[in-house]
Amino acid sequence: MDWTLINGLIRPELAVVLAVCWVVGYILKRTPRVPDWSIIYFVTLVAVIFVCLSAGWSAESILQGILVGAVAIYGNQLYKQATKAAEEDDHAGKGL
Repeated sequence: MDWTLINGLIRPELAVVLAVCWVVGYILKRTPRVPDWSIIYFVTLVAVIFVCLSAGWSAESILQGILVGAVAIYGNQLYKQATKAAEEDDHAGKGL
């Protein structure tokens, strides 16, 4: 996947919303009563609301919110998988 395409779809000023979505996702993940399957919906909803509040209510704002939420979730999964792979490589290298 070419990240320049994704960067072209999401407005740069929405980076703050992306960071907020990461924090919201982290907090929800640490909350025992929130099921994992629901986190994607909460994060996407937060992204849509924040984008619409900052850019106005329009179809483009809703789409931007969905994209920001999706990138936040994808970025989190990418980080988790890379960290997990690095840990497995460390264990394999030490003979554990």
